[in-house]
Amino acid sequence: MSKDEFQRHLSVSRETIDRLDKYEALITKWNPRINLVASSTLEDIWVRHFLDSGQLASFAPNSGVWLDLGSGGGFPALVIASMLSDTHPDVSFTLVESDSRKAVFLRTVIRELELNAKVLSERIEKIPTQHASVLSARALDTLEKLVGYAEIHLNQDGTAFFPKGSSHKNELEEARETWFFDVRTIPSITDPTAAIFAIKDIQRAK
Repeated sequence: MSKDEFQRHLSVSRETIDRLDKYEALITKWNPRINLVASSTLEDIWVRHFLDSGQLASFAPNSGVWLDLGSGGGFPALVIASMLSDTHPDVSFTLVESDSRKAVFLRTVIRELELNAKVLSERIEKIPTQHASVLSARALDTLEKLVGYAEIHLNQDGTAFFPKGSSHKNELEEARETWFFDVRTIPSITDPTAAIFAIKDIQRAK
């Protein structure tokens, strides 16, 4: 059972499981109307989406803004917000989602799960600089583009976390043609061919 695998990898409270149960029910209810996730992944949602997102929670700071770009169905931000709700009250989440229907869904989840989060229903290019401590984006764009967003919206000491699939090494090489940055490559616990890039100290290449 995928929920068992989630709990085996991530030690979370009963309250967190209850919040994620509610989240799963909301996705199941809304997905036929607005296509939040591929319907083929719903049966394995606890691994494909919750565990894949939740593996980033351990990198959360003690305080500050966690900015999530192209949030879609809320991954990874709302899974992490659910996990940190009781332990990191000083971490707030800002989700950027230009699709107004998905933004309504995200606000519904935030309200019903009582999360410390808000939604900006705008294109990423139009939002003001966010000065985030952490930035994330899952299945949004190329690493080169994502690093460009991070350069604008991270604070000086901030870190961006970008989960990437089997072509992550190629994306890293392409991004380095445009940007200088420090990077740590973290193995994904849900896919042996995937990785998470932790990126900071970003500067445009001369």
